[in-house]
Amino acid sequence: MCDVVKEENTIGKILFTESQIVERAKELGAQITADFAGEPIVLIGTLKGAIVWMADLMKNINLDTEIDFVVASSYGKSTTTSGIVKISKDVELDLENKNVLIVEDIVDSGVTLKRLMEYFKERKAKCVKICSLLDKPARRITDINPDYVGFEVEDLFIIGYGLDYDQKYRNLPYISYLEP
Repeated sequence: MCDVVKEENTIGKILFTESQIVERAKELGAQITADFAGEPIVLIGTLKGAIVWMADLMKNINLDTEIDFVVASSYGKSTTTSGIVKISKDVELDLENKNVLIVEDIVDSGVTLKRLMEYFKERKAKCVKICSLLDKPARRITDINPDYVGFEVEDLFIIGYGLDYDQKYRNLPYISYLEP
């Protein structure tokens, strides 16, 4: 058996429960279905944090749907943006003349999403919109605002439901934060 080393971080109160998140995914899925009025859509999930949210959301979108994933960051190993966006895993689908919905876990500075929107438009997507589980407008340094938002959060270090701290806490079935 492996020796387990425990690191103790204090998890704050639950901000949003799993049932609240699932209900919000149903509401946004219905809105996205209506907004795209029967047209096909490509969901592009930002790895790794958005995977749980994307799974809930896509179950509630009643359209022809393709999925793909991208890994992009402007943070590297820092907690502040460098301003330079690095795409380390690109989408594989041809996006020309397709409706693209970027599915994000949290919109923070907006730097990465602004670049992704430009990048997908350069690839001739018909339209590019953003659906984020969480929006943290207090940290925004760009003019990017998601088209669809699950919940707005304060300037806290958010964890759970796909969001992590050093690869930990992604598996929490709710959204919380780390205490400072």
